[in-house]
Amino acid sequence: MAGQTVSLVIAGSGGAGVVTAGSLLLEAAARAGWHAYMTRSSGPQIRGGEAAAMIRLGVEPVASHDDTYHVLAAIDWENIDRFAAEIPLGPDSVILGDPEAGATPARIAAKGAREAAIPLQALAKEIPAGRPNMVALGAIAAMIGLPEACMAQVLREQLKRKGEEAIEASLAAFRIGMQAADGLPPVPRLEPREVPLRERWSITGNEAAGMGALRGGVRFVAAYPITPATEVLEWLAPMLPKVGGVLVQAEDELASINQIIGASYGGIPSLTATSGPGLALMTESIGLAVAAEVPIVIVNVMRGGPSTGIPTKSEQADLNIAIYGLHGDAPHLVLAPTSVEDCLFTTQWAVYLAETLQTAAIVLSDQAMGQARAVIQRSAAISFIGQRERPVSLEAGQQYQRYAITASGVSPMAVPGMAGYAYTADGLTHAESGMPSSQAAHHAEQLDKRLRKLTGFDYGEHWAEISGDADADTAIVTWGSCSGPVREALRRWQDAGGKARTVAMRLLSPVQPEQLARALAGVRRVLIVEQTHSGQFHRYLRAQYDLPGEVRALHHPGPLPVRPGEVFEQLANWS
Repeated sequence: MAGQTVSLVIAGSGGAGVVTAGSLLLEAAARAGWHAYMTRSSGPQIRGGEAAAMIRLGVEPVASHDDTYHVLAAIDWENIDRFAAEIPLGPDSVILGDPEAGATPARIAAKGAREAAIPLQALAKEIPAGRPNMVALGAIAAMIGLPEACMAQVLREQLKRKGEEAIEASLAAFRIGMQAADGLPPVPRLEPREVPLRERWSITGNEAAGMGALRGGVRFVAAYPITPATEVLEWLAPMLPKVGGVLVQAEDELASINQIIGASYGGIPSLTATSGPGLALMTESIGLAVAAEVPIVIVNVMRGGPSTGIPTKSEQADLNIAIYGLHGDAPHLVLAPTSVEDCLFTTQWAVYLAETLQTAAIVLSDQAMGQARAVIQRSAAISFIGQRERPVSLEAGQQYQRYAITASGVSPMAVPGMAGYAYTADGLTHAESGMPSSQAAHHAEQLDKRLRKLTGFDYGEHWAEISGDADADTAIVTWGSCSGPVREALRRWQDAGGKARTVAMRLLSPVQPEQLARALAGVRRVLIVEQTHSGQFHRYLRAQYDLPGEVRALHHPGPLPVRPGEVFEQLANWS
């Protein structure tokens, strides 16, 4: 990793305020001029259960967690066994535990970390309205070099609605925690940097996706809440009216997908957001959008499956349903952001492509990106592709053919109400006019047209992010939230004197055989990295592409993320 980083976990039972503490730490880190990345782990319980904020801070951009954490601060030990496997520790790690909460659980103690006692509960009680999570936050700040002034600014901003008394209580608890850190085992410290706050953004992947939708021109959203996609809707709800848009909370996923088809048919770029179970319900109507050539965007924030699975954990196993899940031959777009900030660009690009090519676009984010919060360089998320209009030209005396066979495969799409442009739009096979037809010739020509407009389009350089050594004979091909750890593994490999290149694919469908062949020119070994149990991405690439040389796969299911060390080890064992 370029630059120094420090990795932390704040854990406790539901209601202990660990995610709040983590969020405050990220905001303070931004004021210290640092970059940050935070994911959260919790059980499916509405109240109670386990919770953890997993954080990495650095002087340079960070896009994944490290192999181990430097600090585990436990507010209490309730239910921590449920996600102990998600908190790798080592001999250089420090466990901060409250003696009043009992002994360190065996599964945590067995990890071999250094243990340090800090009386969080007792120290919090010394302050009226003091809370143990703020004491823990103070101790962490002192250990890693975060200035008190940075946290004081954040607390005054975040707690101003609660009044001065609440602010002072939190500040007092934070300060007493800093004092209690004297004598604690050392961990990496970061140096504050003078960086204007306006150059830093604190944003989640779901928020970035919502922003990308607006920038792409979406002005109608219909959706049914579902973990972990709900925050896309929560962010868009107050923002859409500011640009003349509307959000409707539908009664279910079936209603939401059909509402956006209707709105888009009426000329308004439209979007819905969901997760795996919702996407499964939507597939029939997505096929309708493909057949009727109505542009829509579906942001699917993946979670552990099948069925209800693990709603609060991440996985990439919706790949197959996103690509193959529509009945019949129904070519459509499938895209995947490669980082938290890339959720903005990829969603915006998906809207542009859906409007340009008049089809359905599925954006495959996941819980690890969607609910992750990152402090990023503002310029890294700024992008502009433009908004696609739907122009229609009709010469005098010419009859309007909605599904006219064209060289590009894209036909003129009229808005309802335009004189002389009426047409039938439904899911039946149709002739160029839109009238239903069962003739083989009409069926074949419309299938050819819908495929041609996707395969013949020039997607430019946006189809993937390529980095590393152009002359390397080893390549790592990945996608989605695995892109961050893969890039870090590449940097470590280069620091160790090795050579490799990475291809993080953003456009998953339609396939781009010529582009991938160029990206892998000269490669003799390909490592495919993903977070699925069955290796869906590996199988997809082997089925659709001619991969050069020896091919290996690194894949495992969620909720455990792919870590940089796993990828590095694969490269080392291959040498």
